[in-house]
Amino acid sequence: MKKAMTASTPSTKASARRPSLSTITLYVVLSLGAIVMLTPLFQMIMTSFKTSGEALRVPPTLLPDRPTLEAYRTVLTQAPFGLWFRNSVLVAVSVTALILFTSSLAGYIFAKFKFPGRDLLFTLLLGTLMVPFPVVLIPIYLIVNNLHLLNTLFALIVPSTVSAFGIFLMRQFIAAIPDDLIDAARLDGASEFGIYWRLIRPQLGPAFGALGIFTFLSSRNDYLWPLIAINDQDKMTLPLALAFFNSSHATRYDLVMAAAVLIVLPVIAAFLFFQRQFINALVLSGMKG
Repeated sequence: MKKAMTASTPSTKASARRPSLSTITLYVVLSLGAIVMLTPLFQMIMTSFKTSGEALRVPPTLLPDRPTLEAYRTVLTQAPFGLWFRNSVLVAVSVTALILFTSSLAGYIFAKFKFPGRDLLFTLLLGTLMVPFPVVLIPIYLIVNNLHLLNTLFALIVPSTVSAFGIFLMRQFIAAIPDDLIDAARLDGASEFGIYWRLIRPQLGPAFGALGIFTFLSSRNDYLWPLIAINDQDKMTLPLALAFFNSSHATRYDLVMAAAVLIVLPVIAAFLFFQRQFINALVLSGMKG
C-alpha cells in the first residue's frame, strides 16, 4: 500500500505542475492582445528607419529594405527638437509638482476638516470631472489672455495647477489616516500646515506615485491647449512637434514616425523603470477607495 502511494506521488506532483486548459487559454488570449497592441508601435519604429519612398510604398513593407537613420538626423538637425523636449519636460514637471501639492493640501482639508458646505463643495468639485475640456476652453483662454500669459510656457502651467481628480484621490488616502495622530500633533503644538507637511505628506507615497504618473503623462501628451496657447516655434512642446513635421512635410511619414519614436521612448523607459511603483499605486488606490 505504501509503495502504491509512493509511486503515485510523482505523477500527482507532475499533474499539479501541468497548466490547466483555462490557464493556457488565458495566456493565448493575453498574448494575442499584446501582439495587437504592440503592432502599431512596432510599425512606427520600423517606418522611422525607412526611406521617404519606402514609407509611402503600397502595399507597405513590414521591415525596411535598407535601414537608415536619415529621418532621425533630419528631425534632430532641421528642427529645435532638443528645445521642444526641454519645454515639455519643464511644463510636465512643473504641472505635476503643483498638482501634487495643491491636491494633497486640498485633500487634507476635505478629509480632516469639518466646515459648513464641505460635502456640497466636494460634490461640486467632483461634478467638474464630467465637464469636457472644450466647454471651458474659451473661459480659460480669456483668463490667460487677461493675465498676459499667452504664448508663454506659463500659459501651459497656470491653468493646470488644480486637479479635481487629484483632490479626490488624495482625500481617499488621507481619510484612512487615523485622526488620533493628527490630534496628538495638535496637542504638541504643531500648526495645521506643519501637520500636513510633516505628518500627512510623508504617508502619501503611493498616492503621489499614481497621481504623479497620470499627471505627468497627461501634461506631456496634451495637444489641444498648447496648440491654441502657443504660437512661437521656440515655445512649442513635443506633441506640437508631430504637427510641425506633419504640416511642413506632408508626405514625409518617415520624419513623423522618427519624431514619434523620440517622443515615446522616454515614456516607455519611465514606465519600465517605475512599473512596480505604478502597479502598487493603482492597487492601493483601489483599496483606499
